[in-house]
Amino acid sequence: MQLAKSSAAPPEAPESPAPALPPPAAAGPATDIAPDGDDLLQGTRLPIHVNARGLALGIIATVAFVFALQWAQKFLVPLLLGIFIAYTLSPVVQWLERIRIKRALGATLVTAALVCAMAFTLQRVQGQFLNIIDELPALTHKVTKLITGASDGQPSTIQQMQRAAAEIEQAAANAGADAKRALQKRPSTPPPAGASSFRVLDWLLAGSLSLATFLAQATMVVFLVFFLLLAGDTFKRKLVKLTGPSLTRKKVTVHILEDINTSIQSYMFMLLVTNILLGFLMYAALRAIGLQNAGAWAVFAGLVHIMPYIGPLLITCATALAAFLQFESLRMVILVVAASMGIATLIGMVVATWMTGKIAKMNPAAVFVSLLFWGFLWGTWGLLLGVPVVMVVKVVAERVEGMEVVAEMLGE
Repeated sequence: MQLAKSSAAPPEAPESPAPALPPPAAAGPATDIAPDGDDLLQGTRLPIHVNARGLALGIIATVAFVFALQWAQKFLVPLLLGIFIAYTLSPVVQWLERIRIKRALGATLVTAALVCAMAFTLQRVQGQFLNIIDELPALTHKVTKLITGASDGQPSTIQQMQRAAAEIEQAAANAGADAKRALQKRPSTPPPAGASSFRVLDWLLAGSLSLATFLAQATMVVFLVFFLLLAGDTFKRKLVKLTGPSLTRKKVTVHILEDINTSIQSYMFMLLVTNILLGFLMYAALRAIGLQNAGAWAVFAGLVHIMPYIGPLLITCATALAAFLQFESLRMVILVVAASMGIATLIGMVVATWMTGKIAKMNPAAVFVSLLFWGFLWGTWGLLLGVPVVMVVKVVAERVEGMEVVAEMLGE
């Protein structure tokens, strides 16, 4: 009976499948769970691996290199100046070679012409420069009188500052009266008869030594220019030979040297043209205004304008002082300042900047920072040689592997 009952029972239902697991959170809609901000930042971070030892060695080598540049200034400045002048005059010697004049004779003629042109210019404006030097004491007296002079019976600002300083000194003297009496009791040793705070002979000796040093360096530059013009492409061929037997290295070296040659020649030619043009315009403007020694100021403007940014400021200040000394009129000073700034802006900011951008293709901000660096190292000579040096560095960085960062920072 039990078997019959069990056989008559209905069949069991099949096992139901296991319930499906919910889909993972990543497969759901984006609005279900918002990702955490830290997770997003973790996905966008880039790992930066720093070689501490290499970084430290690089910093030490850079500092040592900067100190070496500053220590070797007296050697490197004439060397670089002679190289850049030789690059500028090299096309003239090559043109003389094309008209069947030997290179030795052509280099001699070009060097002699350069020295004679400098001597002729100095001889023409020597008297005007001496007049400017003779007028310096009068200029100092007038400026001092203008600063310290009283107006409407009231003490000037300088006089008020002197009076306040005297009162402070008197108060300090009263506070230390006891110490002062003790010092007065001691026997004072009189200074020697020949001692003084300023000795004219020492000043003349220092000026003579500076002049002798400048003439010696100028002579070195002239001889260096002559020998570089005489050598021609000798050093270029030697550099190509030293790169090794690889044809690729030779090609890269040749391209670097050609780019350096073209860049320096174009830049120096631009400087020559713009500064001569500025000198002529300054002479015409100052002569029309009636400023004395216009030729000397024009030569000074052409020489100083070689230094970017600093040159125009020096030109404006110097001509303003000269106008104040001669005219003693604010209107004439403003007129001279406006003429100087207008010509310097026209030549320096428009013509020179446009030509420099076409020639060098450098970032103006990087050029300005480099001028600050070279001016810090070498002073005035650094401001003069900074731009050509940076141009050479940029050309080399564009062709050498591993210096792409330098080329990108200096480029436009």
